Amino acid sequence: MTNPIESAMYDASQLFLYPVLIAIAVLFVHAFYALGAFGWQALQRYRGQAGGFELMAARAQRLGLTLTELEALAVKRMEFARIATRVAPMLGLVATMIPMGPALKALADGQFADVSRNLMVAFSAVILALLAAAISYTVVNVRRRWYAVDLAAIENGASEPAHDPVAALAVEGAR
Repeated sequence: MTNPIESAMYDASQLFLYPVLIAIAVLFVHAFYALGAFGWQALQRYRGQAGGFELMAARAQRLGLTLTELEALAVKRMEFARIATRVAPMLGLVATMIPMGPALKALADGQFADVSRNLMVAFSAVILALLAAAISYTVVNVRRRWYAVDLAAIENGASEPAHDPVAALAVEGAR
């Protein structure tokens, strides 16, 4: 027999399943949006187009921007994706653990269809969350390098974007 505190904790945890699943879905969709934007930016960088060099374009629009302000802009542009790389796996774990309680209860009651349904939700959620985190992590790390290269070029007084050989290899490899 469970006591009222255990029952209250169980009931409270069950309230979070749908919000967590929605958050995972949002992060999953965002990861593919970020991947598409990343691919487009890589192509622009390969072609030497100004749109691929965000920090240089921002500096061209507002000549008074300092390097510190450009660094803050770079951090701001990567912020949501950086958060997603850390939060998505945590939400995946939460979305795995919440259905485990009902699955174990259904197993004890011999209701195998409910066990299967709950495990399906648990494993699907963690897979989507980990995929979202992996995609976001890749995009963030390459963009971080791009921004560092751009900041170094700006600091050294470059007025035009430098050809990015790593982006060129990535685009050529995708062909």
